[in-house]
Amino acid sequence: KYDAALDLQGLIKSAVWAKLSGAARVIGFDRAHLREPMAASFYSETVLPLDAPHVIQKNLSILKAFDLAPGPLELPLHPEAAMATTTALAAVGGARQYVVLNPGAAWPNKRWPADRFGALAAELHAHTRLRSLVTWGPNEKALAEAVVSASDGAAGLAPPTAIADLAVIMRDAALVVSGDTGPLHIAAAMGTPLVGLYGPTWPERNGPWNPDDEVISRAGGCVCHHKRQCLRGAPCINEIAVSEVLAAAERRLSAARRKA
Repeated sequence: KYDAALDLQGLIKSAVWAKLSGAARVIGFDRAHLREPMAASFYSETVLPLDAPHVIQKNLSILKAFDLAPGPLELPLHPEAAMATTTALAAVGGARQYVVLNPGAAWPNKRWPADRFGALAAELHAHTRLRSLVTWGPNEKALAEAVVSASDGAAGLAPPTAIADLAVIMRDAALVVSGDTGPLHIAAAMGTPLVGLYGPTWPERNGPWNPDDEVISRAGGCVCHHKRQCLRGAPCINEIAVSEVLAAAERRLSAARRKA
């Protein structure tokens, strides 16, 4: 039997699962800070979260339930990749010799257009000589192939990946460019330099936590915050220009080189 179950999502379904775990303590945030306030009905204890902008800081504040204070943010991860992944990385030059472009996302309005990712790959190769590797997940292979087709030969398709493979690809990259989706957060966990592209979500809450990382956001002008579909027919992330992302990528690469 579990001693405690923590619900960080604040949804009714996540609270129900926490309750069904049979844990002696079911802990979540107080009703006022839940995405679905009714979730609090399933908790045996609630915690008032820190008044912090980033979701990581908020989630760590649940440690107050155990009289613990969060320390420095460290993720000692040591993933190992399958042979197909290591072969693909060797083909693009090995560690720190390639850029990862991740065009996919579950929400359509979080996806920067494929042709712009392709144009970015071509510009990055022209400016830095770094080739790009395009990652993809379930039902995203055609999207990744469209990026490769638009790259003028500057990008290649990543192999199919499990989470450990993706973590290694991210860890060994010189830079990752992605929207607000799982692979970006895996790259952040691996400590890889990032350029994050944000439309309907706030980077202050969901963005990279390394202050050296670059974020380009259109959240300030968005009318569909935290909604999966754009309400005006033209996702605000489409307003981000290739030149903006290229400039951010070059700044981030330069900052990483200075710290190397």
